[in-house]
Amino acid sequence: MAQESTPPPVTPPPPPSLEQAPPSPAMVKDIGDLPPAPAPEPAEEAESPGAKGKELQGPTLPPPPEGEQKDSRSSSLAAMMEKEESVSSPQPPPEEKTEVTEKSAATKEEVVAVAVADTGKEKQVQENKVPQTLVSFKEESNLVSDLSDIERKALEELKQLVHEALNTHQFSTASPKKEERQSVIITQEAQTTQETSKTEASASESDVSTEIKPPAETHESKVEETPEKKSQEVAKEEQKAVSSPEEITIWGIPLLKDDRSDVVLLKFLRARDFKVRDAFVMIKNTIQWRRDFKIDELVDEDLGDDLEKVVFMHGYDREGHPVCYNVYGEFQNKELYQKTFSDEEKRLKFLRWRIQFLERSIRKLDFSPSGISTVFQVNDLKNSPGPGKRELRLATKQALLLLQDNYPEFVAKQVFINVPWWYLAFYTMISPFMTQRTKSKFVFAGPSKSAETLFKLVKYVSPEQVPIQYGGLSVDFCDCNPEFTIADPATEMTVKPATKQIVEIIIYEKCFIVWELRVVGWEVSYSAEFVPDSKDAYTIIITKPTKMTPTNEPVVSNSFKVGELGKILLTVDNSTSKKKKLLYRFKINPFSD
Repeated sequence: MAQESTPPPVTPPPPPSLEQAPPSPAMVKDIGDLPPAPAPEPAEEAESPGAKGKELQGPTLPPPPEGEQKDSRSSSLAAMMEKEESVSSPQPPPEEKTEVTEKSAATKEEVVAVAVADTGKEKQVQENKVPQTLVSFKEESNLVSDLSDIERKALEELKQLVHEALNTHQFSTASPKKEERQSVIITQEAQTTQETSKTEASASESDVSTEIKPPAETHESKVEETPEKKSQEVAKEEQKAVSSPEEITIWGIPLLKDDRSDVVLLKFLRARDFKVRDAFVMIKNTIQWRRDFKIDELVDEDLGDDLEKVVFMHGYDREGHPVCYNVYGEFQNKELYQKTFSDEEKRLKFLRWRIQFLERSIRKLDFSPSGISTVFQVNDLKNSPGPGKRELRLATKQALLLLQDNYPEFVAKQVFINVPWWYLAFYTMISPFMTQRTKSKFVFAGPSKSAETLFKLVKYVSPEQVPIQYGGLSVDFCDCNPEFTIADPATEMTVKPATKQIVEIIIYEKCFIVWELRVVGWEVSYSAEFVPDSKDAYTIIITKPTKMTPTNEPVVSNSFKVGELGKILLTVDNSTSKKKKLLYRFKINPFSD
């Protein structure tokens, strides 16, 4: 016989203050996120080769998260993906071409840093085993007073480099480079010399006398004055440029204008292990890429809403980070898949949409030193396309390369739910090459039919902030629930095996009470009744004991008009051998006769 467990009476909580509730998010989705990348050919919220930590950033098969740092021996995640793909192919993998640019010289993985393993060491691959994170990632403070002496010194040095670059217009491509100007002057002088020689030769042929006629002298002097004037003009332009520093913004934050700029610079420093020169090069490359990609114009473009269910922002985690959901199962829709990835033009449009979503989401973050400037990322791999989808892999790799290099340190935690066996096997193979920092941001919940999937998410995000489809009480962003909002707190309880849990709500006045209740996975009996305080009154059955199965509606909503003092009893009878997660919340609206 089930044991009864009756908690202390629950008194109605005061209505939540709007000031205390977190503002409802408009986003979501990047740092790229960043969304994860496909297994055999993966992109990172946790991290990738150009930056650590992210992303943002785009929905394609789940890779390790965006933006993670790697050491000097690390290779890019994209390279790892190519290597993984070559393992299944009889042909040897082609050698990677390395661009001799400043960008490649300082490349780091923002989501997954892949370190070069010692040759000869064998790693055992344990399939179908959920990876366990031994050390949980702890975000560093952005307050200058909390930085170590080395970090503070690196920040000051980077600010000095950025200051000099702004004063000399190093970030701008509009004005010609000094070397280019000099070459123009030299070319003009050479042309002038050639013209002068031709003039002298023609003069000597037409006149027996070697005397140079006045008109020729005048022409010569004019030609000689031309390069001098050019040099003076160039010098004036340079002096003017130095006197008026250029203004550069990244993610909507102007560089060196206020303390928000420190937070931006710290992201690049952490992506490069506080190597100042490498961080500066990364900033220059990011600014150039943003200019080439026309990011500021892209933010305001209308790219449609076909992918709004693939990547979206919904609620906040328990520490206040906006939560981004990447739902890869949506690409099982063949029409959506073809419309998104069938050719290069469509993949480019998808990439632009993903970057736009990430940019819009990032600009809603708080870049003040004490604010929250990172995202909590949830990657739902249920029914996600497998590693055989070539178009998806291509789009993922392309997104990963951009996100890892241009959106560092935007992922606070990367949670993977409904993880299929093939992704666990893939992760097991590449995890030895990841940095501890990257792995500390990962949380896995699987297999897909396990209630652990929902428990993991509720552990980091409050039930009222979690969408119903993921085990919470928050309605889908496109549904309407007039009774409860994301700001109304919920209570969590654990129902032990073979026990009966009773939620008691004391009623002190005549009122109209509404409540929501769910047991994750159900397989329990549920009932509700009102017990008046008066000894002569009868108990009123609101809901008869009903066996709830996983196929029932995930959330039970009910209401009752109370005309006398008493208590509402919500009973959950768990006759199974498994513990259950009970979630509920209620509102009381007084009324008078």
